[in-house]
Amino acid sequence: MRPALPRWAGTLAVKSAAFIAVMCCALAALLGVLVHVSVTDQTVGQARDLALSRLQDATEAYEAGDALLPGAGVDPEGLPERLRVLALAGERGTMVSSHQGRPIMWAAGPANGHRALAVEVDYSQQARTIAGLDRSILWSSALAIGATLLVGAFAVTRVTRRLHGTAQVARRISAGDLDARVNDPRTKDATRPQDEVAAVAAALDSMASSLQSKLLSEQRFTADVAHELRTPLTGLHAAAELLPPGRPTELVRDRVAALRTLTEDLLEISRLDTGRERLEVDTEELGALAARVVRASGTDTEVRIVRDARVETDRRRLERVLGNLVANAHKHGAAPVVLTVDGPVVTVRDHGGGYPEYLVAHGPQRFRTEGGAKGHGLGLTIAVGQSEVLGGRLFFGNALDGGAVATLYLQ
Repeated sequence: MRPALPRWAGTLAVKSAAFIAVMCCALAALLGVLVHVSVTDQTVGQARDLALSRLQDATEAYEAGDALLPGAGVDPEGLPERLRVLALAGERGTMVSSHQGRPIMWAAGPANGHRALAVEVDYSQQARTIAGLDRSILWSSALAIGATLLVGAFAVTRVTRRLHGTAQVARRISAGDLDARVNDPRTKDATRPQDEVAAVAAALDSMASSLQSKLLSEQRFTADVAHELRTPLTGLHAAAELLPPGRPTELVRDRVAALRTLTEDLLEISRLDTGRERLEVDTEELGALAARVVRASGTDTEVRIVRDARVETDRRRLERVLGNLVANAHKHGAAPVVLTVDGPVVTVRDHGGGYPEYLVAHGPQRFRTEGGAKGHGLGLTIAVGQSEVLGGRLFFGNALDGGAVATLYLQ
C-alpha cells in the first residue's frame, strides 16, 4: 500500500520545483565531476612527470656513483609498499601517499642489489589546488541551483496562479455563477503569445458564455410560457365553474387546477432562476412553524420537537420548503411520515422506497421522475431553490432501514 502524501505535495508548483531541483543537482554533479576529473588528471600528470624526471636524474647519479640529491634515496622511509614491490620487480611507477602529515608524490624504480630507488616530490600545492577547486565547484553549484530554483519558482508560480484563477472561475460557474469569467489578458491581445493556460481560459470563458446564453434562453422560454398560460387558464377556470355538477365537471376542474398549479410552479422556478427573489426576514419559532405547515397540509404527519429554536428567516418561503417536502413524502413515500425539529435542523422522513439514486447523487431534476411516480419533479426543485434563497442547505438521502430523508440546515 502506497503511503499517503501531504496535500501540498500534489501541487504543480511543488512538483515543478522538485523537478527543477533534481535536474539542477544532476547537471551540477555531472559538470562538477567532469571538471574535477579533468583538472585532477592534469595536475596529477604534471606532478608525475616531474617525479619521473627526478627519478631519472637520481638513477643516473646512483649508477655513476655520485651523491643523490635531497628527496632521493634507496629504500627511503615512507615509500608505499605497493610501489616498493613494483620497483623490486624491475618496473618504474608513481603513487601519491601521505608522509609525515603531508601529501607526497613518490616515483620509484629498481636499483642494484634488489633495492628500490625512490624520489619524493611535495604534492601539497597540487592537493590544495584540487581541494580549492572542489570547494569552488560545490559553492558555484549551490548558487546556480538556488538561482535556478528562484527563477523557476517565479515562472512556475505565474503559471500556477493563472491556473488557480481559472479553476476558481470554473468552481464559481459550477456553483451557478454564470457571469464569472477568467478574462485572461492574453486572450484579448493577439500580439501576445498564446500559451496553453490562455487557451484553457479562453475555452472556459467561451463555454460559460454559451451555457449562460442557453440557460437564459430556457429561462425566458419557461417564464414566457407560464405567463402566456395564466390568461387562458384563468378563463378556463372561470368557465369550468359554470359547468353543471357531475363527474365530467369534476374531471375538468381537477385538470384545470393541476394546470394552474403547474403554471404557478413554473413561474416560481423562473423567478428563482433569475435571482429576483427577496427575503422578508422575521424571527420565527421553528417548532410552531413546522406544526402550522403540517396542519395546513392536511396530512397525517408526526411532528417531533427534539430541540426547538428561534431562527431569522422568511416565514412564507420556509413554509413553502417544508410543505413541499411533506407533500412529496406522502405522495411518493409511505407512512409514517415524521417531521423532526432539532435546533436549526429540520428533517422530513417517510418509510417508502427512498429517493432515486440520481436524486441523491445530483439533486432533483425538473420534469424527471422514476419508477412510475406521478408529478413533474418541480416540488423538490422549488424546495432546493427556496432553501438557497433562505441561505440554508437542503440534502436528500435514504435511511439505512428504508425510507427517504430530506434534511434542511438553516443558518
